[in-house]
Amino acid sequence: MLTTTNKYPFFDLSEIIAENDLYYKNYKTLNPVKTGNTVPNFNLSAGFNRWQHFYNGAPTYGASQVRQLLNAPLVVAFYSNRWGNYGVEYLQQLNAIQYEIKANGGNLLIVTADTDTATLEKVVWENNLSLNFYYDRNNELAQQFRVYSDEAPTWNIYPGIDNNVPLLSTYVIDT
Repeated sequence: MLTTTNKYPFFDLSEIIAENDLYYKNYKTLNPVKTGNTVPNFNLSAGFNRWQHFYNGAPTYGASQVRQLLNAPLVVAFYSNRWGNYGVEYLQQLNAIQYEIKANGGNLLIVTADTDTATLEKVVWENNLSLNFYYDRNNELAQQFRVYSDEAPTWNIYPGIDNNVPLLSTYVIDT
């Protein structure tokens, strides 16, 4: 007959060795560009695969007029579909004010690093948006504006974000 003391082995707490499976890494904070700062080497590629134009939710095709965008004040907005509903609301707000931007002589450009064009086309179609998108491979522009950094991942700051994406932010670049 087994007694309750013989059923389970006896452990001494001094035998337990603690292992550090989770390492703490101290991340830096983002320091986005502020009013009056300059963005050195601001450059947009004229490559056809970097631009996507939409009119009332439908994609349109044609030559991108980079020179035309840069000859007037340019509103640059960073977007990622990883922001979910916040990102969709952000795009809707930008779509609503873009005609005011054009009436004041400016242009609007949405910068995204998302390579999933099908998701972007679906969001634009469902919300009937008329916007210009620029694909920022490797978040090069976002790093110049300091709204993206590998040393300051977004998922470390905002709950619900599981990828490192640029902050939803808007800048006006003067000529």
